[in-house]
This record gives sequence, structure tokens and C-alpha cells, in this order.
Amino acid sequence: MTDTTPSIAFDTIGHALSDCLAKQRAAYFANPVPTVAERKADLRTLQRFIRENKDALCAAISADYGNRSKHETLLAEIFPATDGIDHVIGHLRRWMKPQRRSVDLRNFLGASNRVIPQPLGVVGVIVPWNFPVNLSFVPLSYIFAAGNRAMVKMSENSRHLAKLLIEKMPAYFPPEKLQFFDETGGVGVEFSKLHFDHLLFTGSGTTGRSVMAAAAKNLCPVTLELGGKAPAIVCDDFPLRVAAERILFVKCMNAGQICTTVDHAWLPEKSIEAFVKLAQEIVPARYPQLSTVDYTSIIDERAFDRLVAALDDARERGATLVQLIPGPAYDRASRKIAPHIVLNAPEDCALLQREIFGPILPLRSYKSLETVITHINAGPRPLAIYPFSHNGTTVQMLLDRVMSGGVSVNDALFHVGQHDLPFGGVGESGMGHYHGFEGFQTFSKLRPVFYQARFSSLKFLWPPYGKFADRVLAFLTK
Repeated sequence: MTDTTPSIAFDTIGHALSDCLAKQRAAYFANPVPTVAERKADLRTLQRFIRENKDALCAAISADYGNRSKHETLLAEIFPATDGIDHVIGHLRRWMKPQRRSVDLRNFLGASNRVIPQPLGVVGVIVPWNFPVNLSFVPLSYIFAAGNRAMVKMSENSRHLAKLLIEKMPAYFPPEKLQFFDETGGVGVEFSKLHFDHLLFTGSGTTGRSVMAAAAKNLCPVTLELGGKAPAIVCDDFPLRVAAERILFVKCMNAGQICTTVDHAWLPEKSIEAFVKLAQEIVPARYPQLSTVDYTSIIDERAFDRLVAALDDARERGATLVQLIPGPAYDRASRKIAPHIVLNAPEDCALLQREIFGPILPLRSYKSLETVITHINAGPRPLAIYPFSHNGTTVQMLLDRVMSGGVSVNDALFHVGQHDLPFGGVGESGMGHYHGFEGFQTFSKLRPVFYQARFSSLKFLWPPYGKFADRVLAFLTK
């Protein structure tokens, strides 16, 4: 792709990034605690940018993909960002209110405790390519709600979108409040070395480790949103058609390029054949052919080749591939791969060993849920699990015994879109949270403040210690 994005020369990127950080930090020191009105104004400006540039944002993302369904961009990016800002504005005054905490009255009569949420300062955000509007503007809504400033580094696969943001955003926010950066080579490395007050990274575990290592040199706190192999667990009491409809909707959205999509599905042995037949009905009704504009392309040639190779490897090693729409299995020119179900995949094949991140759904059978639990717990903790059951006891047992970043029960993915729920991974799927009140807290310093009373009872315990101090301390430590 021809690079038409106005960008910063590699040899000056470190200076440009440092200069922006210095300006934002100076602006923070000049106004360290923005008022409720100032924060709401920033949030409304952020929302106005999205609404006024909605069509351009959709077009830029589609250009970066080759083809990205406009409806998917509206549903999964534009709506969550704008609607989420309304949620934040509605709760902001309560979130900002200092919290009263109890005081040990035996020691401090008349004293009081508060926890005051205050801005951290400047927050860095490293954004992936798969949902670049959602994963930049949703965090920004919490960063601004907490009173901070932000520098945002876009993905190398989001060049058209980065160009749009870099060109348009200065009309809405000055660079000392918000500035976007394109990835032109080496930018991400320099960006992660900056001495931010907090750094949010969304992406792969491999890159996340590098980002965290770079940030550690500055003791910069990091929120990592990574990924993993999120399983659906279909229980025998749940209607199979309903499960198939919901799982396949999520799996085909964005051609499976979602960190919280269903990576693979566990089903009772007796249900595998029926699920395949249902999938062969459901998917072609939604995507009649590979060329439909409703079906999204794979982001780049490297990802396309990886997925095709994984399918070929599974087939050559005895797996059964079930193509779910008619016509070619894939088209290299448009970088589209037809949705596939994979049966009997070898345990050590790429499709079962690494996050798929594509429109491929391995089905795994079980006789007992104990098998599923043991298998999931033997690997890294996933970003999400998706139990399908109307039996409350079964669902609670899975919640108790299988740890994950989040859960959607009887559906997939939708816990991520709930504005009042925290979102985050656990273990290798990430650390830290944002979204909801927890998002506001992540980008705030919850500052403990003790207010001493006019008269301190500790005065009677000042040295030299005597018999009175002995009696008081004996009482307090009995």
C-alpha cells in the first residue's frame, strides 16, 4: 500500500514523541484537576468528532482492511463509543465525588478519612488494528473522564484511519490535550519507552510482553488487554440451534478477527453432527457468497497466509474441513477466507495451539464437562468463556472452576459491550481493567487523605513514655 499518511521521520520520532509528552505534562501541571464541566466538555467534543466524521471513519477502516462491513463498524465501533460516552457523562459527577472512609475512633476522635480520585496526568494508548475506533475512543472516554491527557499510537495496519485522525483531530482538541501518532516504523518501540503516568496496550501477548518490559524501566503502570483461546461450552440442556446462531454470528463478525470471539466450541459428542448441519444452513443465509460486502477481509497478506496454512496443515493431518458458504474457499485478491468448521483437528496443530483470529471454528466433543474444565485449566487463562446452559447450577460450577477475564452466559462477546461492566484479562490474557467505574479508577489516582482533628488524642502518647502510655497501649493491643 502506498503511504500517503503525513508522518514523522524515523530519526526524529523520539524527539517528536518526547516533545508532545512534555507539552501535555506542562498543560497537566497548569490545570491538574479539571472540573466536572471541563471533563464533560471534553467528552462531548470526543463524541462530536465521532458523529461528525462517522462516514469517513467507516470508509478509512474499510480501506485499511480492503473491505470492512460498514454495518460491523457502526455496530461494533461507532455505537459503543458514542453510547459509552453518554454513560460516562451520566455517571461522572458520582465517580468524581470523594469517598468517605471510616476512622479508628479509639485513636483519632474527630478525625476523618477520604479517598479522592485525581488525574494521573498523561496516559499513553497503543491501539490495535482490529477495532481501532472502539479501542481508542472508548479508553479515551475514561481517560478524559478521569481528567487526563492522552497520546495515542495507531497500528501499522490502520494507515488510512491514522491519516484521518491526525488531520482532523486538531480541529477538536489541541495537541497538549490529545494527539494521535501513526506507526511508520519504530514508533511503537519509542512510544512504549516514554515516561507516561499510565500506559494502555491492546494487542498480542508477544508484543504486550515487550511493551511491559519497556514500560518497567520507567516504573510506568500498564494495563494489558491481550487475547487467547476463548471457548464456547455448549451444554446438552441448551437449544442447539440458538447456540449455533449466536456462536456463528460472533465468529463470522469481522471475519473472526476479534480478541474476545469464540476461538473454538466444546459440544456434547451427540451434538457435533447436528451443529455442523445447522451451521451449513445459518452461515450461507447470512453470507451467500464470499464477495458480499457484508463479509470482512483478513487484515493483511501475512494474516491471510497464516490462516490458509493453518487450514492446510489441519487437513493434511487428518482433520475434516467443512466450508460454510459456496464457491471458493478463499480469494487472495480480496483477502477473504470462507468461514470453516474444523472437525477432529490434531491436538498439536496451529488451530488448537494458538489464537486463531480468523473465521475458522474448531469443534471439540466431550462426554463429561470435567474433560472441558480440565483441558481449559491446563492452558493459559482465556480472555473470556462462553457457557451455554439454562441450568443455573451448571453455569455457576463453570464460573467457579474455570477462571477467565470475562464471561457471557448463553451468548458470546456481549459482556464487552456492557458499559457498566469492567473489561480486562487475567494471567496471559491481560491485566488491569477499564470500562465502567473501574475504567475511571484505572486512569485515576485513588488518593488517600487523612484529616486530623483539631485535638489529637495521640498527644498523650508522645515521649517520654510513662505509666499512662503503658496503660493506653496495653488497652489498644490487648
